[in-house]
Amino acid sequence: MGVPSVTTNLSGFGCFINEHVADAKSYGIHVVDRRFKGADESINELADGLYEFTCLSRRQRIIVRNRTERLSELLDWKTLSMFYRDARRMALKKTHPDLEMRLSESVALMPRPISAPGTPSVSVPTTPHESDTEDDSELDEYEQQQWNEK
Repeated sequence: MGVPSVTTNLSGFGCFINEHVADAKSYGIHVVDRRFKGADESINELADGLYEFTCLSRRQRIIVRNRTERLSELLDWKTLSMFYRDARRMALKKTHPDLEMRLSESVALMPRPISAPGTPSVSVPTTPHESDTEDDSELDEYEQQQWNEK
């Protein structure tokens, strides 16, 4: 990650950032207020935020990028998916109160698909060559030299 972002407080991401990150702008995430401001004010806020970012020195941009990277664990899909599933579950419960019971009943009646693979009894290597144990240091050194030349 490490990419500064612009979002609004009308999006789920923007609301999440406002709720979970104090001073999001210092972490490289600019949340434009569209909920309580008019279109012209929001446009000016966006333009000002982008202009402020372009005025940062290289060192300041690197600091912002590093701060943004610190949020990567919070913003990882493994974390966000919990909130997504909870929100989806709450919405389904509200619109279909008996859905959970109906789903559990229908899953119990489902047979195993014919196309489902069986459990393997013996693990057999897929290739006779053991490339993982070979010494690749020469190849790594060559690739590093090529990378440094570019």
